[in-house]
Amino acid sequence: MSVPYPQFKAAACHVAPVFLDSAATAEKAAALIGEAARAGAGLVVFPEGYMPGFPLWVALRAPIHNHDLFKRLASQSVRLDGPEIGAVRAAARRHGVFVSLGFSESTEVSVGCLWNSNVLIGRNGAILNHHRKLVPTFYEKLVWANGDARGLRVTPTEIGRVGMLICGENTNPLARYALMAQGEQVHISTYPPAWPTRPPGESAAYDLKRAIEIRAGAHAFEAKAFNIVCSAVLDGAAKEILCGGEASLADIVERTPAGVSMVLDPTGSHVVEPHQGDEGILYADIDVATCVEPKQFHDVVGYYNRFDIFHLSVDRTPREPVSFDAAVPPSGYAADRSDGPDAFGPGAGMAHPGLGEVTAEPPRRDGH
Repeated sequence: MSVPYPQFKAAACHVAPVFLDSAATAEKAAALIGEAARAGAGLVVFPEGYMPGFPLWVALRAPIHNHDLFKRLASQSVRLDGPEIGAVRAAARRHGVFVSLGFSESTEVSVGCLWNSNVLIGRNGAILNHHRKLVPTFYEKLVWANGDARGLRVTPTEIGRVGMLICGENTNPLARYALMAQGEQVHISTYPPAWPTRPPGESAAYDLKRAIEIRAGAHAFEAKAFNIVCSAVLDGAAKEILCGGEASLADIVERTPAGVSMVLDPTGSHVVEPHQGDEGILYADIDVATCVEPKQFHDVVGYYNRFDIFHLSVDRTPREPVSFDAAVPPSGYAADRSDGPDAFGPGAGMAHPGLGEVTAEPPRRDGH
């Protein structure tokens, strides 16, 4: 059987969310999906933490001043099966496109545990992959928990084999190799609107644009894959919430290098001119056949490796907060139930099939 080499148009949505409003952000995302689809896009990519926005305040103020903002973020963080993700899935299905969306994820078992997550949605609205950032970077640890490797996988699709990593994960050689080794052809990299580490102007201050250029080029070149990079934008409303009228904070936000969106080919070259600054959708035509020729030079998951020397093992076990083992109560004893005359005594509980269902439930694999 011959190997297909898909061709498609990618759209990187270099846009701002409706800051700390997930429902409104979902509506905006749905509108952008429609716009990109009408322009011929087959894959529409949104930035890191797009829903409901990146918590940049952790870089600007001490933690003791950020409790109210964290509470707002927690209340607007969403679940995979919630209506906000559902609206984006419906838009993907309606327009027949693949969608990659960054979001702050919550869980029913905790009101304060969040993850920096990304979801890949199929043309039919199905969730194809769900990835949680393995390690929050620097001050992000004040907001998000460590993820696990359940989503560290490449998804075979009609547009090629798609993998995705979030921001600083694109600096992790082992995470990147894990995707390369699954035959990745299209890589999605998502980023925040800015990432201040020092007051602007200091020589050691972090330049997000330059960091993205280095990371994106390295992965495209090493994986011999296309790299679709999508960064967010800070609009006026977000800046007002983040800075609260403080001139010193506004100066940091304005002078910190902004993120950039770009699409690189398997040689690490730009397919189109990168976009930095105001909101816009960056389009690029992708031909997966371009991945083939460079593999003759350095195929690090094929003959340009020494599998007798190097070995990588990845544990994809979901990290759940608790695991319940099925157990049989001692004879003549049943769990404490007060809903009927058979609550205690020989055979108690046998009239309550729900009780057995609870104690025998295997660990969950779908949310936390």
